[in-house]
Amino acid sequence: MMHALKKRLRRFGRKEDGSAIMIEFVIFVPLLFSVFLMGVEMGLYSMRHMFLDRGLDMTVRYVRLNTNTPMTHGFLKDMICDNAGFIDDCETTLRLEMTPINPRAFSTFDQEPDCIDVSEDVQPARGFTLGFEHQVMILRACVKFLPVFPTTGLGYAFEKDGSGRARMVSSAVFVQEPN
Repeated sequence: MMHALKKRLRRFGRKEDGSAIMIEFVIFVPLLFSVFLMGVEMGLYSMRHMFLDRGLDMTVRYVRLNTNTPMTHGFLKDMICDNAGFIDDCETTLRLEMTPINPRAFSTFDQEPDCIDVSEDVQPARGFTLGFEHQVMILRACVKFLPVFPTTGLGYAFEKDGSGRARMVSSAVFVQEPN
């Protein structure tokens, strides 16, 4: 019985039928698999970004309609995290910037968003100013997240900080309503 099995396996190993298909299989399967992984990563990134945008929009609506109410960075951060829902570790990786904008003499907003790097010491929030009635404001949120596949495709292409987290930025411009 064992002799017959060894004989059949030896015969199977010597056959060269189908070797042309094996080369294409070895080349294309890793390529197709990496495209699949990039699609999953992009879908999760899009879903996280949509939830961040939703949380930011709900918070901006609250800030815009409650102009003279004192608000802090932590209060707005908690509101965004409560409304965003799907963002992992939102309370520790979200950073906000809110500054007034003069539409008649607009100077460029700092292009590099203020983000938290959890691998470094905690830095104070940069540029957080509450506006007053009829003032145009910009609110920018930066959150850090861990890519699902950090060594493959899109997860590899993200710019990461010292802790391996990539950033996601969302911003909103609004006018403070009068009370």
